[in-house]
Amino acid sequence: MEYIIIVIILAIVLPSIRQINQYERGVRFMFGKFTRIANPGWTIVLPVIQSMRKVDTRTKVIDVPEQDAITKDNVSLRVSAVLYFRVCDVSKAILGVEDYRYAISQLALTTMRNAVGEVTLDELLSQRDTISSKIQKIVDELSDDWGIKVENVELKEITLPEDMKRVIAKEAEAEREKRAVITKAAGEVEASENLAKAAHIMSQAPGALHIRTLATISDVSPDQSNTIIFALPIELIDSFRKGNCGTDDVAKIIKDVLKK
Repeated sequence: MEYIIIVIILAIVLPSIRQINQYERGVRFMFGKFTRIANPGWTIVLPVIQSMRKVDTRTKVIDVPEQDAITKDNVSLRVSAVLYFRVCDVSKAILGVEDYRYAISQLALTTMRNAVGEVTLDELLSQRDTISSKIQKIVDELSDDWGIKVENVELKEITLPEDMKRVIAKEAEAEREKRAVITKAAGEVEASENLAKAAHIMSQAPGALHIRTLATISDVSPDQSNTIIFALPIELIDSFRKGNCGTDDVAKIIKDVLKK
């Protein structure tokens, strides 16, 4: 008789033993009423009168599906996101909402659409981190009653219509051409300033301009088969006559030119 009683007790107790892993917490009920939170380890849940639901407290990742959205400047596009969250209060996650995973996914989806509608396309493309942080803050505040902590939200992909892609490509090309023109103009201004300085310096030194002229002529064509015909200005001859310029230098340059 004693053996029968022991067998009956074991038959009741052994199936009642539940294991809760380190990353889990158990929400225990007695006659359908919440009693307490069970910590990791073994616990006994009596059949019929008691029940328990285990909740994973690790960080979870949810893909917010791609959705149609319209920006503030009336551009239609499709946007998706990734949401990272964890359950910080398991009793609220079970008692406050029927399915917290589905609830947080839908909340992130609607918040994402609303956030996209409050910004222009340029802001959406250039300020993705700011918009993601805004979505994360809103979803985190609204999910407090469910015992959920939203750790991060990242905009995963922004898909634009083909015509809008072409417009953006043309705009980018025009911007690059604009920068090229500005850079070229700045270079021309700098070059003209340097030329003006050089002209001023050469005008202060007698004969310098003529020496520069001869040096330029010597660099016109390095090919010896070419013939260069030029006229010597009267000022150069006067410079020779007066000795205001370096005769040796001028003679050397003329000799190099005649060799060509």
